[in-house]
Amino acid sequence: MLNLYVDADAFPNLLKPILLRSILRLNLKTFVVSNKKVDIGKSELITYLIVEAGADEADHKIVEMVQEGDLVITADIPLADRLINKAAHAIDHRGELYSTDNIKQYLAMRNLMEKIRESGETTRGPAPFSQKDAHEFANQLNKFLTKYC
Repeated sequence: MLNLYVDADAFPNLLKPILLRSILRLNLKTFVVSNKKVDIGKSELITYLIVEAGADEADHKIVEMVQEGDLVITADIPLADRLINKAAHAIDHRGELYSTDNIKQYLAMRNLMEKIRESGETTRGPAPFSQKDAHEFANQLNKFLTKYC
């Protein structure tokens, strides 16, 4: 049985009840990793881990703990790349399932946008998180869990 990890520092509130229902329905051992207290719900299946303050501390902890076949929910593309390299799975908050087929493309685009911003160019950030995004996440999560659980 796979373990579920949540990179929780930027985890949208709209997704918490969706995720909790899946955890409870499938009895998924879940680790919520963050720099501060983040509550997605109460269950003996959920372990909350608070790491030291720092930009990538939660990422490092997740990579340290994750095993092949586990699922991580994260919007952090460099973290998703590290997870894919460990043969784990990653899905973002908007329902994108990262894979060996697409992670390098996402990483290249992220790095390009970062260079553009560093050059002083103003870029638009992502669109505000919406109910449609929550729906896409729920669909992708359900599809993944149906296949692997």
